[in-house]
Amino acid sequence: MRLNRILISRIDAIGDVTLTLPMCGYIKTLFPQSEIFFLGRNYTKAVIEACSAVDHFVDYNSLTELSKTEQLKLVQNLSLDTCIHVFPNKYLASLFKKAQVPFRIGTTNRWFHWFTCNKLVRLSRKRSDLHEAELNIRLLKAIGETTFPKKASLYNYYHFDRIIALPDTIKSILSDEKFNLLLHPKSHGSGKEWSLLRYKELINLLPDERFNIIISGSEKEKALLKEWIPSIGKQVTDISGLMSLEQLIAFIHKADGLIASGTGPLHLAAALGIHTLGLFPDTKPIHAGRWGPIGKKAEYIESENFELDTILASMVFQKINKWDKNF
Repeated sequence: MRLNRILISRIDAIGDVTLTLPMCGYIKTLFPQSEIFFLGRNYTKAVIEACSAVDHFVDYNSLTELSKTEQLKLVQNLSLDTCIHVFPNKYLASLFKKAQVPFRIGTTNRWFHWFTCNKLVRLSRKRSDLHEAELNIRLLKAIGETTFPKKASLYNYYHFDRIIALPDTIKSILSDEKFNLLLHPKSHGSGKEWSLLRYKELINLLPDERFNIIISGSEKEKALLKEWIPSIGKQVTDISGLMSLEQLIAFIHKADGLIASGTGPLHLAAALGIHTLGLFPDTKPIHAGRWGPIGKKAEYIESENFELDTILASMVFQKINKWDKNF
């Protein structure tokens, strides 16, 4: 089967979207002349547009503001030959069927796909031992693919190379001499978090002469970190809420390393090729085997149980103390 105009539907969070980008890169390897459309939420637009394997961003938020007739017309005007429902959504599955997209791919595990998709893949995410990024690519079984890249090589398919230039006021936060280490303590409740106490313990282990410590987070998370940062007792730079997502991507790209639990910036850092350390519970289905960072310099530590604080600051320090500055 040859595909020409393919839409990937993934309307959830930044980390999930990032782990779908290797699928786009792999499709471009299979079909170099194809055009890839990515249907996502507006707040993930910067992530999707940073990937050169994606040709067009389709804004889910704008789509939902249209009447049903206008939605149908918009999809029909895309002239798609294939849509892949990476994130299952009953309404969207129905919409693409009404638009008569020739090939509509979904999993057998969603009952509504049996009525809306004509290419079904037997795929159970809950029971699988595969990584999320591997599971995404397995949906290409529907077009006859039988061999897929190994997890360790998936970072080659990110194509995360459309990075904006940073203004000097933001670039000046980064040090030319020290290792620029980003710590992203919060996760908007999307996963288990290493406690602020543990982050404070880690910061106090880091030599001032070697590390430039930068705390990142969203505008909402800034309020959660407001009282904690002065309590650290060492000089750190707080950039939470300071940048747009486009700028944050570019800033992470220029940094040297990042530490976080299973959250979007962790996967962005891994995709951008900097040193990345993910902190995960050894508990399915949120363990590192399923959600760990994938990158050339990506690593993870798993806790002994569901509590991340069984990972000690000294254990994290031992890992990052071996990291080299990116030149």
